[in-house]
Amino acid sequence: MKTTFITLCCILTLQCLQAGSIRVSTAEALNRAIKQSAPGDTIIMANKTWADTEIRFLAGGEPGREITLKAETPGKVVLTGTSRLIISGKYLVVSGLWFREGNTRGKPVISFRKSKEEPAFYSRVTRCAITDYNPSDRSLQYQWVELWGKHNRVDHCTFYGKTNQGPVLIVGLKDNKANLENHHRIDHNHFGHRPSLGSNGGETIRIGTSHTSLESSGTVVEENLFERCNGEVEIISSKSCDNIYRNNLFVESEGGLVLRHGNRCLVEGNVFFGNNKPHTGGIRVINEGHIVQNNLLMGLTGDGFRSPLVIMNGVPDGPLNRYNQVRNAIIQHNTFIHCAPLELCAGSDDERTATPVNTLFTNNLFYTDKQQELFRVLDDISGIAFSGNKVQGPASVSVKGIDPVALQWKNLEMYPIPVSDSLLAVTPSGRPVRTDLTGTVRTKTRAGAVIPGNERVPLALRIQPGVDWPLEKAAVTGVPDTPEPRVIAVAPGKNTLEKAVKKASGHTVLQLSEGVYEIGRGMPVTGKIVIRGKGSARTVIRAGKDEKVPNYFFRVEQGQSLVLEGVEVDAGSDTPVKYGIISPTEPSAEAYRLVLNDVYLHGFTQETGAVFKAYKGTFADTIRITNSRIEDSHRGLNLSYEKDDKGKYNAEVIDISNTLFRNLGQFALYYYRGGHDESTVGGQLHIDHCVFYHVDNNEKGRILRTKGIVYVTITNTVFAGSPEARQAVVLQGSKNRISHTLVHNSGEIKTSGGAVSDRILRADPGWEDTLRFRPKEGSPLKSAGTDRRDIGLFLSY
Repeated sequence: MKTTFITLCCILTLQCLQAGSIRVSTAEALNRAIKQSAPGDTIIMANKTWADTEIRFLAGGEPGREITLKAETPGKVVLTGTSRLIISGKYLVVSGLWFREGNTRGKPVISFRKSKEEPAFYSRVTRCAITDYNPSDRSLQYQWVELWGKHNRVDHCTFYGKTNQGPVLIVGLKDNKANLENHHRIDHNHFGHRPSLGSNGGETIRIGTSHTSLESSGTVVEENLFERCNGEVEIISSKSCDNIYRNNLFVESEGGLVLRHGNRCLVEGNVFFGNNKPHTGGIRVINEGHIVQNNLLMGLTGDGFRSPLVIMNGVPDGPLNRYNQVRNAIIQHNTFIHCAPLELCAGSDDERTATPVNTLFTNNLFYTDKQQELFRVLDDISGIAFSGNKVQGPASVSVKGIDPVALQWKNLEMYPIPVSDSLLAVTPSGRPVRTDLTGTVRTKTRAGAVIPGNERVPLALRIQPGVDWPLEKAAVTGVPDTPEPRVIAVAPGKNTLEKAVKKASGHTVLQLSEGVYEIGRGMPVTGKIVIRGKGSARTVIRAGKDEKVPNYFFRVEQGQSLVLEGVEVDAGSDTPVKYGIISPTEPSAEAYRLVLNDVYLHGFTQETGAVFKAYKGTFADTIRITNSRIEDSHRGLNLSYEKDDKGKYNAEVIDISNTLFRNLGQFALYYYRGGHDESTVGGQLHIDHCVFYHVDNNEKGRILRTKGIVYVTITNTVFAGSPEARQAVVLQGSKNRISHTLVHNSGEIKTSGGAVSDRILRADPGWEDTLRFRPKEGSPLKSAGTDRRDIGLFLSY
């Protein structure tokens, strides 16, 4: 025995002596080092920017003697351009690399396989980051990370800023030569801001596909942070069996953890903080045998598929890529704090008629200070058994098995801890829960995610996700820094503004004086630019007197923003400029932003011209117009070019208030979303205190065109002076609403699909004149708004 021990020690010592480290500073040296590597070796990439470097980490380590590829200093090895990483073999580790602002042109940035026949096993990517690695066209699809093979791990990494189609990270089962069961681990990562994609394909994580959804993956996703992951309705899309989603933290993310396909998944110990942000969601249940327990959901406002908890209807005998019926699900010991209503039998329609069966909803706890329904019930819920559920607050309860309680709470600002133990006593379900949200052992069965009186912090709030080397916090969260802008004074005259815009970069304010600014060319906006005049009656931007007239005044490039304040934009009269403002002209990966305040735009009378035009394939996160006038033009805002009818649209939010649209030959706004795509928010239009006068005054005229937009709210607004127009607006869907609005000689308001029309006045508005639109005494507009102001404009011009 002693001899054997000595021999083993000698072998281990020899192996350690043979293992080596090598520092490389060129792609050639790196590839050579990888080819020559042996178990236990470490390859160190020199601190620098590595451009267009494909790392083919094809090697074989051994248990306890992995081959490691790492940065000389974590975060100081920056890979750009078309750089990517391929891992194939066994027992390989990659650490400390930063893939930054590149574009792989359709290939994954990190792939755990060389080919279908050569995946990776027992390998790991840790302490790495991928940021803003996007193509110029958001419709080009590729994933940042593809996990194949078996027993691989992605941990302590940071990912943010993905703007093109395709999930941030996928687990692949199709063509996987590892007999499908993956047993991967995805843990302690920071999935930072993913902006809205405006179409399907914006998931953060997807595990499997519909074609392999009945296969077991066995992947564990735990202790990750998902912060403002807003790409689409599915933050995590689970499309395989036997996965575990445990102790993750979701913050202000517009979507949910979705058990889309596959069976027998466990969702446990997760914390969802919506902070009352719009469209923030929780957990959606589809298919069979899932367990959802010990989750805390707080301040979630989402509805429909983004509700705090959704139990779907299924398609009877449907194909794998549709919705399968919910069966044998257990939803227990979850806590919902100040959340919007849960949705039961969601998606019920002529196709999705299979209601949930043999499903338990038991021992959950609700706390709300609002008088609202706890549930939206959309079909037969007799297949869901409710028991032991408790509710505190004024909410009304539409199902049995939920009892009111009056509890005391502590530290509610962070998470709820009820101390009224006896009021939460319940009967154990058929599948007892051993611990609570904090990991504390349950000695008694109590409703909710936290044992009464327990003051430990939930496990999901103790995590330390992401890289441990510095990244720009603003980029990770999606909340921009607000550095002091450069302020540049621009004098009136010919081409002065044009030159200033061309030179402006970063965050710049161009301060204009009273006077006239003539331009000879369209002005591309390539930064975060504010153009601020002395008021729309005092500062004028117009085309010069040259024979050649520009096609537009401003073009907002992808990822940039334009704020116009206090200016008049005059298209001219002899040969008018065609467009006031346009989006990028080519499909773009990054969203832009447009804000107009106290702006007077007029004279855009060219045929097919418009005050604003969004090109196909472009996307604005926000278009906001306040205190402005749009007059004497052919069209107003034209966002109607996504005619492929795949559910795409050109702006996430359009917000218009206290603005006049007058004397327009066609529509004031055309906001188009064709087709049906349940993965997106579906567009949001908010119109308040506006006047539409003499707009699209034609036999087939429609003043506002909002085809397929999911959220439309029109309040305190006047449609008048278009007696030939057929319709003022057509609203479709339960989230379209018009109220406290006056319509006079301007067509009809048509509603369908549950759209709401409320408190519509049909009378002469009684204005003093149609220049300033001030209501006379006795006008029906007086103090008739939702805010007790006059309907119509509250600042006169």
